Amino acid sequence: MLDLKYLRKNKEEAAKKLADRGVEPGTLEALLAKDENRRALIAKVEEMKAKRNEASDKIAFAKRQKEDASDAIAEMQAVAKEIKEIDQTLADLDAEVKEEAAHLPNIAEADVPVGPDEDSNVEVRKWAPKDYEGRPHALEEAPKWLKPHYEIGEDLGILDFERGAKVSGARFLYYVGDGARLERAVYNFMLDEHRKEGYTEMITPIVVNDSAMYGTGQYPKFKDDAYRVQDLDQTYIPTAEVPLTNYYSGETLPAEDLPISFTALSPSFRKEAGAAGRDTRGLIRLHQFNKVEMVKFAKPEDSDNQLEIMTKNAENILQKLGLPYHVITLSTGDMGFSAAKTHDVEVWIPAQNMYREISSVSNTRDFQARRMHITYRNEDGKLELVHTLNGSGLAVGRTVAAILENYQNEDGSVTVPEVLRPYLGGQEKLNKTPHH
Repeated sequence: MLDLKYLRKNKEEAAKKLADRGVEPGTLEALLAKDENRRALIAKVEEMKAKRNEASDKIAFAKRQKEDASDAIAEMQAVAKEIKEIDQTLADLDAEVKEEAAHLPNIAEADVPVGPDEDSNVEVRKWAPKDYEGRPHALEEAPKWLKPHYEIGEDLGILDFERGAKVSGARFLYYVGDGARLERAVYNFMLDEHRKEGYTEMITPIVVNDSAMYGTGQYPKFKDDAYRVQDLDQTYIPTAEVPLTNYYSGETLPAEDLPISFTALSPSFRKEAGAAGRDTRGLIRLHQFNKVEMVKFAKPEDSDNQLEIMTKNAENILQKLGLPYHVITLSTGDMGFSAAKTHDVEVWIPAQNMYREISSVSNTRDFQARRMHITYRNEDGKLELVHTLNGSGLAVGRTVAAILENYQNEDGSVTVPEVLRPYLGGQEKLNKTPHH
């Protein structure tokens, strides 16, 4: 949620910055006009309440003097009726202002590239292991035997999309045998790395209430993308960011504890409503997938630094797995709703001959904390909103896809990255294994 005081004081600047985020012209002006009306009514009702108190005093005085108080009573009743009407108008206006403000995205930081979509994103850096150029699938002209990950998985008998669709519908799957073991190895490795980096590991609820979804900015704007529990104020989480960030909702954190870092593995549920026809096969775009999430609570002056640290934490996983990637800064038109600045880490997918997002690390500044009322006491002892940050460390299914494609061999087997072998009992290759 944006600060209404900031919007009032910096109307022109805010309108321009919101236009950069795709907000329709006139939206802010309409909101601020309602807000002005609301504030004028607050002043009026305060004046009326003072009149009512005055009339009340007159009635009490008249009664003590045994005088006729009917005029004063009539005046007070008229004032009380008007107050009731204004209070109702005010309640309606309050709700409208809150609802409209809740649909405004965060304002981008000054160094974020301005542009309408992903074409305006800026590459920051790229990385590949030293031996990567020597791998056949890194060549510009891919060998004939190169396969997409879903074919590799199906040939090895470790990914079963057909039965996933039979039981649950499109974009669901079963991981089988070594596929399940590989997925488990990947997320245990990620959690162990983040623990070494100072993150506290959590296991969170996977069902949250509407207030939690509102707090992180998924509601009200993206309600249609969520898997909701019928007839209940509950939603299956689209990411562990929601329960992790809401952990401290309504609380004041000790300044000396900041920054606080959490990590959690959780399933994520997304309808992918806006992605019809995209990535219909494979692990790239599922309705249910595992993700290791990172969340931080930081002091305002430290949050930009923490964004860089979190991005490096995500990159560390890919470097240790030996997977090529690049880091991009998202443009104003491509950033998520709550973000003020976002670095995407995109992993190389050889069969598609392109980088695909595997982690999105965002600084939301005080946007989420304002909705959730998470504060700390600054050096002057004043309450101030914390800054919240979140990022994938990483999306597990996409990591598995990248491993299968980047480590595939001509004979159809897949070499297991060295760092994962201890998690797989020393296994060095995934071969076709029979299962029932």
